[in-house]
Amino acid sequence: MRRYKFTISGNKYNVEIKSLEENVAEIEVNGTSYKVELGHEIKTPQTPKLVRYSPPAPPKAPVLNTPGLSMIKAPLPGTIISIAVEPGMQIKLEQPVLILEAMKMENNIFAEKTGIVKTVRVAVGDTVMQGDILIEIE
Repeated sequence: MRRYKFTISGNKYNVEIKSLEENVAEIEVNGTSYKVELGHEIKTPQTPKLVRYSPPAPPKAPVLNTPGLSMIKAPLPGTIISIAVEPGMQIKLEQPVLILEAMKMENNIFAEKTGIVKTVRVAVGDTVMQGDILIEIE
């Protein structure tokens, strides 16, 4: 019927399947005949296919130094520890304006554009939520 060559632990075997009826196979291994009772098929689990995650494109950054009112918002909930600016003060892009403590870490909040501070809506010790307006810049 079918012939195979096996090498097991360095030993070579010539195997011929003579007949196969239901779950009994008659085989010949290196000239010696055997009757082998077959069990059920062992299904090997399929290896899952890995798909790499492609993060979505980040949103476009707002254009800095645009005329008009700009608002600095709290990036996460926390407590205001210190404020480095006051209304009417001239500030530069990326200048630190306040420190927000969140999850036992101090986070510097920076100016998003060059301009003049219009209002400071928080005070030291205030608790803010994510998205709360902290400072307005003209």
